[in-house]
Parts: sequence; structure tokens; C-alpha cells
Amino acid sequence: MDAPEPNPYDAYQDFGHSHFRNALIAGENVENVAFTGTGTIDGDDELETGENIPAGVADKLISLKLCKNVSLTDVTLRRGGHFALIANGCDGLKLNRVKVFSTDDRDGINFINSSRVELANSRIEASDDAVAFKSDYALGRTFVSENNIVRDSTILSTENNAVQFGSETCGGFRNTRFRNLTITGAAKAGLGMVSMDGAVIEDISFTGITLRKTASPIFLHVGKRSRCPGNPPAGRIRNITYRDISGTDLVAPRDIPGDPEYASTISGRADAPIENVTFDNVKLTVPGGHPAAEADLVPPEASTTYPPRIFGKRPAYGFWIRHAAGIRFTGGEFRFAKADGRPAFLTDDVRGVALDGVRVDRSNGGYDVVWRNTSGQSITGSTTTGGQALRVRTR
Repeated sequence: MDAPEPNPYDAYQDFGHSHFRNALIAGENVENVAFTGTGTIDGDDELETGENIPAGVADKLISLKLCKNVSLTDVTLRRGGHFALIANGCDGLKLNRVKVFSTDDRDGINFINSSRVELANSRIEASDDAVAFKSDYALGRTFVSENNIVRDSTILSTENNAVQFGSETCGGFRNTRFRNLTITGAAKAGLGMVSMDGAVIEDISFTGITLRKTASPIFLHVGKRSRCPGNPPAGRIRNITYRDISGTDLVAPRDIPGDPEYASTISGRADAPIENVTFDNVKLTVPGGHPAAEADLVPPEASTTYPPRIFGKRPAYGFWIRHAAGIRFTGGEFRFAKADGRPAFLTDDVRGVALDGVRVDRSNGGYDVVWRNTSGQSITGSTTTGGQALRVRTR
């Protein structure tokens, strides 16, 4: 295998993201290339997954750098090392009826600094991030990743995130659509989105998605790691839509550090709130079983890291929301398998939050909804699943 080429910008991202030629198949600045047929490209347990891989050893199956109009159709990628496929700075990448089996390795597919990507009718299984959109500084500049779609596919991450933005987030993301997906497992987030390095993530939609064996169904977080030149300020997450999302059996598929499950989370920053997020017909059944005392928990502010476990147990069983504005739930249900003493919703430092036509299982604690340091809140047409009025506390 070719040695990893020098990269003057390798301080800004992990080793695997910084080098491209140490791959079984590598393409740079190529156009109009097709992988097609029903064959398999197999790393055969010869690809590494760690850091600082020596010359003569590869750590990725397919590496694409600054390529245009590359397609993969009916191909199986197996035992991919650090990445079954990594694409950085690419335009017009199309994957259709692709299978990735990398649950004993690391990432499935990483689309980095790339636009006009379509992943469709595929099955992606990995131990680390299965399908991830990222924006690092490996190419010496920032990009906006836009006009991407992931659809009609089945996705599994046994130890990490199934669908994820970040953590590498130097450049922005916009106009990305996820629809008709089946998430069969995620030991961290099923639908994860983090801005850690200054990126603006906006105009993203998730529609028609089923989740199971997922530790944290929906997770949004703005941090300030700033692992990009110039110490950029905290980024933004805004204008995000979740529609027709359902989740059951919401626990991690494999034992990993932390707890086996965490409530869905929106966690911005005081100086960078998460804005304008809509949840339309989201139905989640969580494990439950937590005591009422946990409703008083105040998770730590965690700005430099991003896994869902950083906040520990949440003070709500449905959604915990902090440092946000313009959050709306319409329709949908939030249930638990075992009685839970926490409220269904707890907000903290939120401006403008609405529950409209939402049904929740009644907490066996004192309240079903808790507003902390919150303004502009409203509840209309919402009840418990038994038709009772919601018990609300403002503090």
C-alpha cells in the first residue's frame, strides 16, 4: 500500500482524515468513474483502524479526494478498516444499492466537504459512524457541503452514530435531506448533529425514519472545540425538521461506555442557541424506569466534547432542551415501556417552545412538563395518552 502522503494541515483532524493515498483504492482529481456490478471489495482484515499507520499499510478501503461524478452501484464493501469509503472535496457522488459490512472495523461512509451526494437503496453497517457528513481542514480550506440526500436505506452503527453530522465541522452544511430510512441500531445517536468547530448547519430535514436499538434517538449539540485555523467561534444549528419519526426498543445494541440509553436532546450554548427546530409526528417509546429524583438533575455544560453520554442522565424522558429558541412539537407521542418519574419534556433557557397536539405517558412524578428559565412557551391540544390534562411546572 502507498504510504500516507504529507499533509501540512494534519493538526486539525485525526490521522485517518488527513491522508488519502494509504488506501486499497485511491482516486484524486478524477472524474466520471464508475464502480459497478455485483462484486465485493474486501479489506480481508488487512486494513488498520488506529492512528499513525506506518508506510506500507492502508487504513481505508476506498479514498476519494477532489473527485467529480463518481458512482458506485451494486457493489459490496467489506472490512473497510478506518473507512469503507471516505470522500473529501467531492462533487456529484452517487451510491445506489451499495452494501457496507464493517461492524468489526470502524466507519462506514464519510462524506466530507462534499456536495451533490446521493446515497440510495443501500445497507450500511459499521461499528463507528455508519453514515456521516463532516467538514474538516484536511484540504487546507473550508467548504460548504450542500444539496445532499440519503434515502431508502438501512443503517446500523453498533458502537457509535447511525446518521451523523460532525464531529469535524469547519465548513457549513445546508440543504440536506434524509428520508425513508430504517435505523437498526446506534450505540450513541440514531440521528446525530453536532457543530463543534464553528460550522453553521441549516436547512436539514429528516422524514419517514424508523429507529430501534438506538441509545439516543435524536441528539443536537453545539460545542466549541474550534479545531480549525483561527479559533472560530461556536457554530450554529438552525432550521431543522423531523417529520414522521418513530422509535421503539431504544437502547444501545452493544455495551459501550456510559448508560445504555439517554433521552433525546437539544443542547445549544448560551451564546449559540439551537434555533427553529420542528418535530412533526415524532413518536418515541423509551425504556423508562427512572426515578422522579432525576427530574431535578442539571446536566453539566459540556462544550469541548460531543458524545451523548457527556450530559449523563437527563431530567426528562422524552426531550431535554437547553439553550434553544423556536422549538415546536406538532402531533406525536412520547411513551415509556416502564413507568418513569421524570417529565416528558424539560426545557432550560429556551425562548419560544410549543407543544401542539402532543400526547405523553403520564409521569409518576409530580409533573409532565417542566419549563425552567423559559419564555414564550405554549401548550395547545396536548394531553396524556389517557386523555388527562398535562401537569405543568414553571420555575
